[in-house]
Amino acid sequence: MNIIVCIKQVPAKDAPLSIAGNWIRESDIGFEMNEPDSYALEEALRLKEKHGGEVIVLSLGPERVKQTIKEALAKGADRAIHVADDQFAQLDPLGAAKVLAAAIGKEKCDLVLTGLQSDDHGFGQTGVLLAGLLNLPHATIIMQIELRDGKMKLKRELEAGWFQYIECPLPAVLSIQSGINKVRYATLKGIMAAKKKEIATINRESLGVTLEPTQRIERIYVPSKTKKTEFLTGTPKEMAAKLVEKLKFDARVI
Repeated sequence: MNIIVCIKQVPAKDAPLSIAGNWIRESDIGFEMNEPDSYALEEALRLKEKHGGEVIVLSLGPERVKQTIKEALAKGADRAIHVADDQFAQLDPLGAAKVLAAAIGKEKCDLVLTGLQSDDHGFGQTGVLLAGLLNLPHATIIMQIELRDGKMKLKRELEAGWFQYIECPLPAVLSIQSGINKVRYATLKGIMAAKKKEIATINRESLGVTLEPTQRIERIYVPSKTKKTEFLTGTPKEMAAKLVEKLKFDARVI
């Protein structure tokens, strides 16, 4: 079973972010693998261990992305494809999906996995658009994958603690939910082995994809902090009901 895992490099969670135009200043911060993508990679590695095949990681971005690619190889991926693009941060989800689809089209694979969304932009649309461009079946928020007779039985997470079980044919594109598994660490043996694994670099222009943004980021800014005091009136029972409503729908803490 050949599986392609799309991974993205994002700013580290503890990185001190400063705004530069319509994006952040990247020169003074560290980067890491997008957390939802790490769960997708782990699921691909488990499927390979159980059913055989090959895991290929695919990433789009500048030269620094190779650091994250090497981490994926150290964890057990077999080889990698790096689509080089210094301006990838300005791509909208459709643009990114077009580039990834063009790269995937050059490979033979049974399954494409993506994380549910990225930790930086958080659109959650790239996997869905990728499936559409590849004309493949797609399912999101995947919590479990079982292979049966050339098909997949999938467990999807819905709202309010509900789950949905569906069947999906192969090949397909799946968006993996964080928490589907326990992500492994790269071992010393894996780190040493990764040095010998192939990283094929492709320039985005060579894929022949014409990118016309369908959306753009106008401005990034730090939200202003304000204080607001509201007094609740009525009987104790009425005030308690209003307080619960405020905590649930306004503060979103319950």
